[in-house]
Amino acid sequence: MHKGDELDPKGLIFEAYRIDGITLAECRTIFLDWALSVPGTDVPADQIAALLNQYGSAHPDHPMTHTLREGQKGTAQPRRRGGWRSRKRDA
Repeated sequence: MHKGDELDPKGLIFEAYRIDGITLAECRTIFLDWALSVPGTDVPADQIAALLNQYGSAHPDHPMTHTLREGQKGTAQPRRRGGWRSRKRDA
């Protein structure tokens, strides 16, 4: 993979692996920026798996590898928690 390919158009993940001493918090920020740029037609989980395939084995202890693995975990479906409209009205 090279900087600016279809998985990483801005080269964010590529550059993160090249930064010496990058922290987990910095990797999470970079990952968020990358995730927000994923087109709506793509499946982020597939792209994350491809990025891990590319970088994970060569950099198993890198904070970005850890961040990508966290990104693979499924998230709960958002659900409505109520609000002013869900309260019962006294008649």
